[in-house]
Amino acid sequence: MPDNPEGAAREVCLRLLASSPRTRAQLADALRRKNIPDDVAESVLGRFTDVGLIDDEAFAQAWVQSRHAGRGLARRALAAELRRRGVENETVNSAVDALDAGQEERTARALVDRRLRATRGVDPAKRMRRLVGMLARKGYSPGVSYRVVKEALADEGTDPDDFPAEPDEFD
Repeated sequence: MPDNPEGAAREVCLRLLASSPRTRAQLADALRRKNIPDDVAESVLGRFTDVGLIDDEAFAQAWVQSRHAGRGLARRALAAELRRRGVENETVNSAVDALDAGQEERTARALVDRRLRATRGVDPAKRMRRLVGMLARKGYSPGVSYRVVKEALADEGTDPDDFPAEPDEFD
């Protein structure tokens, strides 16, 4: 245990927050690893929260917007990432609900459009599986994935009769 646990806790938190935004849970874990007593850690984290240096709601909202825009992740994948960072369920749900279904679908379509050219000449069923799989790995539901890919392939001129009939073929 450090000589001045409160000072050490403040220093650890400030150093971590200076490099990137962190959740309260991430900071609590860091303090635990530095052997800061729980009561001191809770006091310092409470003070940092009171003055606005720790704000899990703002963190979650910024995370959702950034990761959706930058990586094209869907609500389901974003929620899982936030939960792994220790954000409470209510805060996670509020942040991902800010992402509307239309925006999510437009992002899915943009992801598919970027990958279409690379799959030209490949069997339509295989293209469908690859593109739906790519969207699934980013957290899109099978129904949205299938519909978006089917529309993109149809817009490109692929015969709809070449598509698998059911999205459960991808489960």
